Amino acid sequence: MQLHELKPTTARKVAKRIGRGGKRGKTSGRGMKGQKARAGNSMRPEMRDIIKKLPKLRGHGKNRAKTVNAERPIAMPVNIAALALAFPKGGEVSPKSLVGAGVIRSQRGKAPLVKILGNGEITQKITVTGCSVSASAREKIEKAGGTIV
Repeated sequence: MQLHELKPTTARKVAKRIGRGGKRGKTSGRGMKGQKARAGNSMRPEMRDIIKKLPKLRGHGKNRAKTVNAERPIAMPVNIAALALAFPKGGEVSPKSLVGAGVIRSQRGKAPLVKILGNGEITQKITVTGCSVSASAREKIEKAGGTIV
């Protein structure tokens, strides 16, 4: 290997120059007026201490649980009324069979998590597997002679 054959291991990152015309426009993504909107702005170290004293819950939006733990799996809701329409003769209800019946859509090529809710009525016997079930839905399914595994 010689000097002219050397290559950098990481790509050079050039800081995006904003406020020079082009697609950023007017405030150039810097918000409104103020110290941080000016060119040449750099916060003094003691400002960090002031910011650290602000409450930790700030800046999480209205529904903090969703923004803090965005990676948690969210179950798709399916009402009993939809099960009654999709399985008129009863049978096996699982996330895969619900995708096959067109009640829910698959996510990233997989059957999603499902929670069965008690909105509606059911008369046919169904066997529920691999789904979480609300208390009212459990009551209605068992009343119709179905089982939950």
